[in-house]
Parts: sequence; structure tokens; C-alpha cells
Amino acid sequence: MNPFHAIGQKVLSVAFFMAMATLVKIAAAADVPAGQLIFFRSAFAIPVILIWLALRHDLAHGLETKNPFGHLWRGLVGVGGMACGFTALGLLPLPEVTAIGYATPILIVILAAMFLGEEVRIFRLTAVIIGLAGVIVVLQPKLSLSGLAGDRQALGAVVALLGALLAALAQVFIRRLVTTETTPAIVFYFSLSATLIGAATIPFGWVWPSIWIAAAMIAAGVLGGFGQIMLTSAYRNAPASVIAPFEYVSMLMAIAIGYTIFEEIPTLQTLLGAGIIMAAGLFIIYRERQLGLTRGKAKPAMTPQG
Repeated sequence: MNPFHAIGQKVLSVAFFMAMATLVKIAAAADVPAGQLIFFRSAFAIPVILIWLALRHDLAHGLETKNPFGHLWRGLVGVGGMACGFTALGLLPLPEVTAIGYATPILIVILAAMFLGEEVRIFRLTAVIIGLAGVIVVLQPKLSLSGLAGDRQALGAVVALLGALLAALAQVFIRRLVTTETTPAIVFYFSLSATLIGAATIPFGWVWPSIWIAAAMIAAGVLGGFGQIMLTSAYRNAPASVIAPFEYVSMLMAIAIGYTIFEEIPTLQTLLGAGIIMAAGLFIIYRERQLGLTRGKAKPAMTPQG
């Protein structure tokens, strides 16, 4: 375990993913459909992942699977979330998509209680309610009665929130997969599923991109692969409770990138809502850590003494 190394890897993974999102946003602005973006983002991540596994001498063992259908369902849900996220990037400013995406860990608590039977007590339930209130603060200007009449940003807000919900559901599938599957297998088979699903959208209207847009999409895939490797390595080097809060560095990056590249300035309401969601998310992370420590102390007492 190396917490400082893990924090660096986590921040680096956030930087890779934000750079990827920037390139996807550029391609989406050029009217590249979401299915085509998913294909490029996933297909060009696969070589990076395979080289990483080969360098770790884990290529054969790392790709073994005992639950192929679990990977299939995780792939379908995850690709749905990715499609919504990429669509939202073409409709909303980058900081707003980032803020709405922070709803994912809050929604995970709800879905884990529904589908995995995890107990949610008053502390986490309060954090969930506060976090959802923050989401409403971000969404409210977009979902006014005038916005719902067909406003582009209203559609983007709804799609971004659906993406956060699907991303949370994908995490529930991952919690089931980790009981039998290795992390490399989960990463690889998701990229493979996303590539195949993206390729299946060819008949629905792919476009012929310019050389610069094609390069941007290829780079997005490579950056996504590196981001996934850094994220996986970070969780290998430190507990989730240590590195998860550094996900919120992405808001600073989103504001900087949005302002310098896309001339986007986040509203005060977006920043306020994002702050509320962050606070709720940090409380959930803290509570998960406390519960983890409690479970760890309980295990020795539950072990039969011989």
C-alpha cells in the first residue's frame, strides 16, 4: 500500500478522463454520433489495456472469466451510461456535465439498497437526500417550464442525469462481478462490449470525420485506456476512502478547460449545486470508511477461536 502514490495515480486518472471528455466534446460538436464516439473511445483503449496486462505478465490469467453474462449486462448498462454522457457533452457546458455526474456515487447508495440488499441507515440516507437536493439545484434552471418545451440544455440535463443513473447501476453490476472476476477482466470485457455495441450502430448514421476529428477520437480512446489503468492502479495502492475524494479535482479541471477551450463559464447556481453534491459525496465516503473499519474490527471477534 502506497497512499501518496495512489493519490497521484488517481489525480492523473482524472486528468486523463477530463482530457478524453474534452476530445469527445470536440467530436460531438462536429456532429459525430454517440455510437461512433463509443466505438473509438473503446476500441483504441483495448490495445493500451492489453499492453498493460502483458507488461504485468497477467494477460492470460487477467482475462479469465467465470461470469460472461455478468460482463454482458454490465456492458449494456455501462455503454448506455457512456452514450448518455457523450450526448450530454454535446449539449451542455463541461462543468455542468461534470457536476451532474457527481450524482453517481449518491445514486449507487440507493441502487445498492434496492438490488444488493445493503442497509442504508440515517447518516447515509441524510447524505443521499442532501446530494439529491444539490442535483436539483444544478438541474432547476434547465428544467423550468420554458426549458421543458424543447430547450437543448433541458435535454442535455435529462440525458446527463440518466447517464449518472446508468453509471451507478453499472457500479452495482461491478460489485457483483468482483466476487468472481478479476479487475483486468472487468476492464477488458467492458471495453470489448462497448466496441462491439458501438460498431453495431454503423447502420444508424456514422459520419466521415475530418482527419483532426478522427485523431481526436483515437486520442480519446488511448487516453481513456490510460485513465482506466491509472484508476485501477490507484485502487490497488490505497483504500477507496483515501483516493475517492480526489475525484472532485475534476471540477477544477472542467472549469479551466471549459473556460479556456470552449469559452464556458459555470453559473453560480451550478457551482453551488456541485458544492452540495460534493459535500454529500464526501460524507458518504467518510461513512463507508467508518463502516469498513467497524466490519474489520468485528471479523476477529466472529472468527472461531481454536
